[in-house]
Amino acid sequence: MNPSLRSLADLLRIHFFFAWPLLFCSGLALAFVQYGTFSWETTVKAILIAFFGFEAGFVINDYVDRKHDRRDVDGRLTRYWRPFGTRPLATGALSDRQVIAIGALLIAAAAALTMTLPPPHNFFVLAIGVYSYTAEILYQYTKRSQHLPFAQLLGRTDFALFPAAGYLCAGFPDLTALLYVLFFYPFALAHLGVNDLADEENDHARGMRSVAVLYGRSVTAWWISGFSLLHFALAPLFASQLGMAGQVGLLLGIVLLLAGNFRVLRSPDPASAMRVLPLFHVAMICYTLAIIVDAAIRIV
Repeated sequence: MNPSLRSLADLLRIHFFFAWPLLFCSGLALAFVQYGTFSWETTVKAILIAFFGFEAGFVINDYVDRKHDRRDVDGRLTRYWRPFGTRPLATGALSDRQVIAIGALLIAAAAALTMTLPPPHNFFVLAIGVYSYTAEILYQYTKRSQHLPFAQLLGRTDFALFPAAGYLCAGFPDLTALLYVLFFYPFALAHLGVNDLADEENDHARGMRSVAVLYGRSVTAWWISGFSLLHFALAPLFASQLGMAGQVGLLLGIVLLLAGNFRVLRSPDPASAMRVLPLFHVAMICYTLAIIVDAAIRIV
């Protein structure tokens, strides 16, 4: 493959491309059920908005941290997230100007598609997009000097709002949207804890005050488990908005997360976190696919 294409694939974490539209469209599917407004046109737009918008977030992340990422000493997490195992901006494979141009194109594409949604849905989604990019930048800067994990608590709100943005493509701010955010936010924080534990050595080298750097491995394991327990506790409230297929998917995801939590509590170290990280991602896929299938059953 062309070196430039390999660098672009690593910048965009392209092998995970399907996950973000699934998460976004799980919210959209719930809105279709709630409001009876199913539309293939809106679905296609939502898929593209999710892809361009989330990939832009990855580009912003890399650009803000481009100098600190040069200090990495452990490549395990990089190899997991990036198909060719490189950080193209930190290594110089892509220039600052190229990455800015790629990010701008992705944001412009997501924004242009968003504005084709009927009002007020377009303004709802655009507002979440502006907030999410702002939160991502603040997260990257704040975690360099914080003494308490405010960056993590703020930064994961953008991930938690992502399925809500999908919901608002065809729906309105309501109880279902709120329950999805409340259900997903603790998952996002637990998932971040796993990432922080897996990347502990790099965060020490970069001078990043992640949860693992601030509090150590054992406390990070309890951070993961604490937010997982909150996620489980909120699951019945969110499940009340779903049919049987959606509820089964939630249960399967929770079983996977329980297995991951037991592993991290037993061995709170980067190697365990790397083994557990795929369980969190498969759990998210179980959630989103089940919600979409459940909605399709109820719409038909």
